[in-house]
Amino acid sequence: MQIIQKSMSLKPYPRGFHLVTREILEHIPEIKNIQIGNLHVFLQHTSAGLSINENADHTVRIDFENFVNDLVPEAYPHFVHTFEGADDMPAHLKTSIIGNQLNIPITAGKPNFGTWQGIYLCEFRNNGGARNLVLTAIGR
Repeated sequence: MQIIQKSMSLKPYPRGFHLVTREILEHIPEIKNIQIGNLHVFLQHTSAGLSINENADHTVRIDFENFVNDLVPEAYPHFVHTFEGADDMPAHLKTSIIGNQLNIPITAGKPNFGTWQGIYLCEFRNNGGARNLVLTAIGR
């Protein structure tokens, strides 16, 4: 049984949905030695999220951004937590809806994604900054 855990920071991304699969996998090349296992990716923030979705057509990311902004509008008049900016409380809610962690099976030394799947960083803040991840691979 192998257990590998690493921390990493993603560069600051603008608000939106960004494919970060390559960045994550480049940071944990040790998964090539795992024949069967699991990669857990945890985002250490409450105003951004992680998702697995379409990695080929960039318009999917635009539609995600438009939909979550309609679902949780910044102009919602009942927010009380507003001292960190108009985008802060909506970002917290979006993170709770989308989630901030993923589990990905590892098979034969590679993440076992579907054909068109990739990892998105879902940046919900206008100026979220660098985002920290903890990557944990467990397997044999």
